[in-house]
Amino acid sequence: MGLRRNRSVVGRTSKGYVLRLSRDEIDLIVRLLDELRALMLSDDPETAPLMRRLFPPAYHLQDDAEAEAEYQRLMREDLVASHLESIGRVETALNSGEPMNDSTVQGFMQALNGVRLVLGTLLDVSEEHDLTSVRDDHPMAAEHHLYGFLSYLLESTVLAVSR
Repeated sequence: MGLRRNRSVVGRTSKGYVLRLSRDEIDLIVRLLDELRALMLSDDPETAPLMRRLFPPAYHLQDDAEAEAEYQRLMREDLVASHLESIGRVETALNSGEPMNDSTVQGFMQALNGVRLVLGTLLDVSEEHDLTSVRDDHPMAAEHHLYGFLSYLLESTVLAVSR
């Protein structure tokens, strides 16, 4: 799964947006979206820290803990529903092989970014993350490379949409 930096992996056609990915790469994305869905629907407190970048706090101060709890109570369900709807639309499009329309490609970007945020949390990625500094013998080298692939795919999608 090498990065194809010589051409965009997302193209815009008269019928919509197409992914220039292998079937294995598309299957990987579908599997990752499935895993993201499972995390969002999980009530396992051990997975909650992985979701912190996906559902960041609205209130950061210790004095605002009550307001933050109320915000999460009111908004979390709607945010999860929005993410799940996007994931469903994207999975349908990816499995059909049909071009994505504007709404679906927006959902694709949202879903892809969701996977990146969870993976970035797991890897403790920061703004200074440098994929080239991750050695092949690093215990999570594959996850770092997956993060790089997803970042490249998201960037390519943003560029295709903005053209």
